[in-house]
Amino acid sequence: MSYEMIAITMFLGMMAMLLTGQRVFAGIGFVAVVAAIALWGDRGGHDIAFTSTIKLMNWYPMLTLPMFVWMGFVMSETRLADDLYRMFHVWFGPVPGGLAIGTILLMVLVSAMNGLSVAGLAIGATIALPELLKRGYDKRMVTGIIQGGSSLGILVPPSIVLVLYAMIARQPVGQLWLAGILPGLLMAGLFLLYVVIRCGLNPGLGPALSREELAGITWGERIRLLRAGILPVVIFASMMGPFVMGYVSLVEASVIGATIATLVAVLKRRLTRAVWEKCCVSTLGVSCMFMWILLAALAFGAVFDGLGAVRAIEGFFLEDLGLTPWQIIILMQVSFLLLGMFLDDTAMLVIVAPLYIPLVRALEFDLIWYGILYTITCQIAYITPPFGYNLFLMRAMAPDQVSLTDIYRSIVPIVGIMLLTLVIIMAFPQIALWLPNQVYGR
Repeated sequence: MSYEMIAITMFLGMMAMLLTGQRVFAGIGFVAVVAAIALWGDRGGHDIAFTSTIKLMNWYPMLTLPMFVWMGFVMSETRLADDLYRMFHVWFGPVPGGLAIGTILLMVLVSAMNGLSVAGLAIGATIALPELLKRGYDKRMVTGIIQGGSSLGILVPPSIVLVLYAMIARQPVGQLWLAGILPGLLMAGLFLLYVVIRCGLNPGLGPALSREELAGITWGERIRLLRAGILPVVIFASMMGPFVMGYVSLVEASVIGATIATLVAVLKRRLTRAVWEKCCVSTLGVSCMFMWILLAALAFGAVFDGLGAVRAIEGFFLEDLGLTPWQIIILMQVSFLLLGMFLDDTAMLVIVAPLYIPLVRALEFDLIWYGILYTITCQIAYITPPFGYNLFLMRAMAPDQVSLTDIYRSIVPIVGIMLLTLVIIMAFPQIALWLPNQVYGR
């Protein structure tokens, strides 16, 4: 059997395992180990898996993973975002669409302290959505912006998805995180512009607070909520500021963030025994899941390197088809968008990383920039039917008056905004690369 047929057989076997309902790491890792043993015997096959394990355990930045996951769960479980949303409610309520604008800003700040999409969606669906619906906001508009805003958690630091990409692509996590800041703010700005334009054309989609409600809010309460709302910003700044200025390493910054978030929860008397246990168990579960996925991805990639499949793919695109580098990059993004309709972000990365990342390197594109493109397509994957992860989470957490049809229709303009962001970052790579270049002198 030729190497090309072996590679195709591995992919078909991996897809068959995933279709049976196996966990991503189990299906991919099983195919990788079986193929390695079949190709190189017991000793060689075992060595590939063992080497991948040692490589992961020796990767020092991996220590950031449990720190940021812990910080995200503490912020979510202790309801520290409640005061933050109340602040946006008070300060932006007088403007048409103001509560929707505040919800987007809430999602940005939650994303900057979380690293995952699910916590932001949970906060938006349980805190913001009922309040927005009660005040007569258009349910499709606000359902869409909550789903889109929560997906920012995997783009802006401390993104867990970018940690996963960094390990597989062998790129610095710090540079990837910095590269995600401006694209994340660009996308959030486009969400804000979308709300402002829609509510400006039709104020009934986002009614402003009534004069009676505004009269009942004292300036003392506004200042108190402003101080409470600034707290998450302080947590993020105390974590990322010393890191960007070079005073602490990435791992040390993650420890600072996790420690300050925990201390804030303690001082607010919200870190109960039950919350502590839930945060510990959830952090352990998510951290272990990502480590297993990384192990499987590294083993799978090692087998592909040994087969020379990457070089065959490069020859197929560049020589046989005669495509230009930009045409290949566009095809990659289209394939990610199609895969995202059926797979989650980690499955997509693990499946195509052994092929795409070396190909991007061979085409002489920047892997930091490409990591941002990949992450934006992951954001789209979270909210695209039929199997978008956030779609079903929103249905589970949203009030009964929001149907699955409403949720599906709500994401149409949001996907359009995300695609526009993707095109802008592809056309102007320096939006993603400027900040890493300034900090690291790349």
